[in-house]
Amino acid sequence: MELKQLKSYISVVECQSFTKAAKKLFLSQPTVSTHIQKLEEELHTRLIKRTTKQIEVTPRGRELYDCACEMMKRWDNLQQHWNNETKQMIRIGASTIPSAYILPQLLPAYGKTHPGTYFSIYQSNSQEILTRLQQGDFDIGLIGMPVQDSALACIPFYQDRMVIITPVSEYFLSLKQQEPVPVKTLLRSPIILREKRSGSRKSADRFLESLHIQEEDLQVAARINDQEAIKNLVAQGLGISILSECAARNFENEKRILVFELPNETSRRSLSVIYPKNDMMHPCLKQFVSFVMQFYTVPEDGAAD
Repeated sequence: MELKQLKSYISVVECQSFTKAAKKLFLSQPTVSTHIQKLEEELHTRLIKRTTKQIEVTPRGRELYDCACEMMKRWDNLQQHWNNETKQMIRIGASTIPSAYILPQLLPAYGKTHPGTYFSIYQSNSQEILTRLQQGDFDIGLIGMPVQDSALACIPFYQDRMVIITPVSEYFLSLKQQEPVPVKTLLRSPIILREKRSGSRKSADRFLESLHIQEEDLQVAARINDQEAIKNLVAQGLGISILSECAARNFENEKRILVFELPNETSRRSLSVIYPKNDMMHPCLKQFVSFVMQFYTVPEDGAAD
């Protein structure tokens, strides 16, 4: 039994005519007749008695009609529910920096022009967001590392860069006056590192590699997953750290830490929006991705806004 057969049957009963039912469904009359015949064969019963002038629905045919109408109603309600859910809810997986510093700006701005759209946000490190997006747990992801997967679109939308943050002290204030930035001197201090699966950590490692510095060359004071905890510990004097400039901005403005810009181009990185490449992407997802790209315009020279 197929839905198209039930649709034909309902139309024939309601129109009291095979010809009228075929026109209503934009099908040929033989096709509608075949649908009814297959239903009768599968159910081993006569549903409609045909005469030259009219049709007559049998008692079992009437019973099937009531059941078929209820089935189609439930099917239509299910489709409507799923369509509304897709239209109104966007599932986003976001790594630490996008979830903490990008989405709080982005989502309220989007909501002003799209009040019917809601978001489900899951925050983790970049690698987990990528893995779970590939598994279908999210509609889109916002992460801080490049993606090599032909099944995914990966579009940079925000230019970030890594900086060194330090406690506010006379020693670091004196280093702040030096030009160029005394990076290797700074890196002799105790340092707090992020976990290896984060995009920020991968960017920090890439910068250190450009200086031919390995992790064993550093005086690692702690390894912490939480970006806010790292900033607080740096402010309290535990050590320095390498993290995203946009994450450091609020503590710098409050004069709780010092920020040293890194001269090497390897300190720059892109935050990217990632999503599956397919033709079934819902229009509301396309609208949101387009909004993200317009909200944060990546300069052609790669410089941060």
